[in-house]
Amino acid sequence: MEKKKILFISQEIFPFLPKSEISSTARRIPPIVQDLGKEIRVFTPRFGAINERRHQLHEVIRLSGLNICIDDHDHPLIIKVASVAAARMQVYFIDNDDYFKRKTTLQDEKGKFFEDNDERSMFFARGVLETVKKLGWQPDVIHCHGWMTGIMALYIKHIYNKDPHFKDTKVVYSLYNDDFSTPWDKRFHEKLTFDGFPKEVSDKLIDPSHENITKVFAEYADGINIACENLAPNLKAIFDQSSALKLDYVPEENQGKELSAFFDKVIEESILA
Repeated sequence: MEKKKILFISQEIFPFLPKSEISSTARRIPPIVQDLGKEIRVFTPRFGAINERRHQLHEVIRLSGLNICIDDHDHPLIIKVASVAAARMQVYFIDNDDYFKRKTTLQDEKGKFFEDNDERSMFFARGVLETVKKLGWQPDVIHCHGWMTGIMALYIKHIYNKDPHFKDTKVVYSLYNDDFSTPWDKRFHEKLTFDGFPKEVSDKLIDPSHENITKVFAEYADGINIACENLAPNLKAIFDQSSALKLDYVPEENQGKELSAFFDKVIEESILA
């Protein structure tokens, strides 16, 4: 029987970035799921805060070189890779000088969220999908960690839905208490329309606040789970109201096993449908 393939994408992963709820979970879960008999791939942005020399990142020339157009501007896609030896896990990094060269992650040195985080999210999602295609690896489930990754559900449902490579791919979105206080660019919905999204989808994102973006991302996900204790009430309400398959918070020691079983449930549900 062919192994199920799980693609993990996260806006941060330890040890490449400091420990946080997201970075620790994104580091901990994939090896457990792999040990339970599934194939995995792991992707994250190559933020400038990541020390390439210390973590021995190197470019994968055969995967790099594609241009991705965001808001009518071409941006070269660079793919790098590094290993987490203790976990027997490779991590692929999506890189581009326009979006990821700056020396911080999602906020500047003064704590202000970058005005182009919407475009960085779009570039990251598309970069992951184009790279996975080049690898010839068809994911059964894409598991998303952090608000920068949730847009993947929209791309799978509305842009890559006619691509045979992703026709059966499902998306699971994990909810954390990470948010952004400054709304995304007010032109975000226009950029989505330019990228090929139906107007009825992009119009749902005219309000680019964190709460509304999370609501829309959850609407298009096949499964959602609560990834932290004491999820903020507004995000818990989004979880409760979602029609997707749900996995409530699971204590850390059982998360890997429970998520692996949840992925199976999401895949089986789609087969039955």
